[in-house]
Formats: sequence, C-alpha cells, structure tokens
Amino acid sequence: MAIFVTGGAGFIGSQFVRDWVRLYPSQTIINFDRLTYAGNPDNLASVERHPAYRMVRGDICEPEEVLAALPENCDAVVHFAAESHVDRSIASAAEFVRTNVLGTQVLLDAARARRVRRFLHISTDEVGGSMDEGQFFREDSPLNPSSPYAASKTAAEHLVRAAAHTFGLDAVITRTSNNYGPFQFPEKLLPLAITRALANEPIPVYGDGLQVRDWIHVADNCHALMAVLERGTAGETHHIGGNQPLRNLDVLKLLLRLLGKPETLLTTVTDRLGHDRRYAVDCSKTKRELGWTPRIPFEQGLAETVDWYRENSAWIERIRTGAYRSATSRI
Repeated sequence: MAIFVTGGAGFIGSQFVRDWVRLYPSQTIINFDRLTYAGNPDNLASVERHPAYRMVRGDICEPEEVLAALPENCDAVVHFAAESHVDRSIASAAEFVRTNVLGTQVLLDAARARRVRRFLHISTDEVGGSMDEGQFFREDSPLNPSSPYAASKTAAEHLVRAAAHTFGLDAVITRTSNNYGPFQFPEKLLPLAITRALANEPIPVYGDGLQVRDWIHVADNCHALMAVLERGTAGETHHIGGNQPLRNLDVLKLLLRLLGKPETLLTTVTDRLGHDRRYAVDCSKTKRELGWTPRIPFEQGLAETVDWYRENSAWIERIRTGAYRSATSRI
C-alpha cells in the first residue's frame, strides 16, 4: 500500500503520519506539504529518516507539482492540507478560498488522472454552523457555515461529492470536532492558553467564554480516520468527535488547575465576529458502522497534553523565535 498525505507537517496531519509509520512500517507514505507558517518539520523528526516515509515540498494549488509527486495507482490520498484558523479567515478570506477550495479541486483532478483508489477528505464540524442546545449535527444535517473558513470547507466538501457523483471517484469525507494534543501550533485555544500560562501571561477569553465545543484527542481522531480510510463506504460522510462538549471557560479553568496557575490570568477580550455559540457532532454512525470509539477521556488527555508542552519547551521556543522555519532547508 502507498498513500499520499497532504498537509502532513501540520498538527493533525503529522499525528496521522507518525501513527501510520508506526502501524504500517513497510508501506510507503508520501507527505506533500507547502510548509506554510503552521507546517512544522520538527513535528516529523521521529520519522523523517524512516525508509517508508518521503517528504515532498509542494503546493496543492499547483497541478504540475501535485502530479509530479502523486504516484500512479496510489492507494489513497488523505487530504489534510487547509488554512484552518477562523480569526485569520475573518481578517482575509482569499488564502482560504485558494487553498481550501481551489487546492481541493486540483487534488481531485490529480487523483482521477493518477487513478487513485480512494480519496479521504478531512473536513470540520464547523460546516454545520452553530447548534442550538440539545441539537446535534448529523451527517445528513443541512450545512450552514458561519465563518469564511467554514464556508471554504463547505465548498470543498461539495467539490468532493461532485467528483464522486460525476466521475465515480471513491471518496469519503470526515468531519471532526475540536482536536487537542501535542504538536498543535500555539495560535489555537489550548496550546495558546498552555504556553501563556506557563509564562504567566494573560490568557484571552472571547466574550463571556461560554461557547461550547466538543473535544477529541488528536490520537483518537487519527484512529477514526484510519478506520474510515480502510473500512468506510465510498461516498459516505463520517463524524468524529469526543462526546465531551465543554464550555471554553470551563476548559480554561481546568487547564489552570492542572498547571497550578491562578484564574486571574484569564482576560476577557472582544468576542470574535460571528462567533458560533455551540458545536456538537453526532458520531453514532461512525461508532455503529466502523466499530470506533474515542478512548482518551478529556481530563486525562488534557493533563498529558499539558505535560507534553511542559517537557517540550524547546519546540515552543523554536516556534516563538521562528527558528522552526529553518528546518525547511532540510526538505
């Protein structure tokens, strides 16, 4: 088996690559990544010399680059590559449209040209928009994106479904809730809060902090992604979540208790424009059809994540100074 992973130097992608190499050490895996600000080669230091692993630096929006790297009759494309930070999409949506929409279409065209056997598209629970209390986002629920980021991911999903319907491409889609764990770029809520708390710096809290998110450890997510890749039915969508919906403010207070830091570090800031109030995914289909279930309770996973950031201050420092970008010279 040979698989082609886009965005494998990012947070979730690198977890998937490390897990794949560990579980399938004889199977070729190609990591195709442009290495933008969130693509960190340090995330893959443990596998970069593995004989089955190959890193190719390239842009999913450039057809020639994709076709040059994607092998004929590849078993699967696993498409992580995306602009994903909502705040950045509010500041400017252009790069989100380019990468998430155009880039996905370029990959779909290349997958057909190279006769790829399966296309796994990684999407997000944010395409469903905000859920009312007691409401859950199912695979067949209407899509109602609220942010430019979510809108770009919704458009990408539609292109994947169109390729499956029109051309018969074997495609599967996953929508995942909030991931957390080691190696997450420190602009997202938890790594930002952890790194700031460790430095005794103020932690920003949007508005009243009562936004609800469902949290899943990145290792549990990647376990589900492999199940979908290997056993999911062509043309289907699967939801992946931790069944652990929590208010942001409660998550931050738990984090501070784990770190032994005062709640006075929490600092209210102006709420994000169009901030969705509640996300909640129904994962019963994935559990029922694929026999998957999350294995890491949130409090345990958060404690382990805090320990990882404590023990990897050099990784944090390389991001803070920008030194991690020098690792791209090895590629």
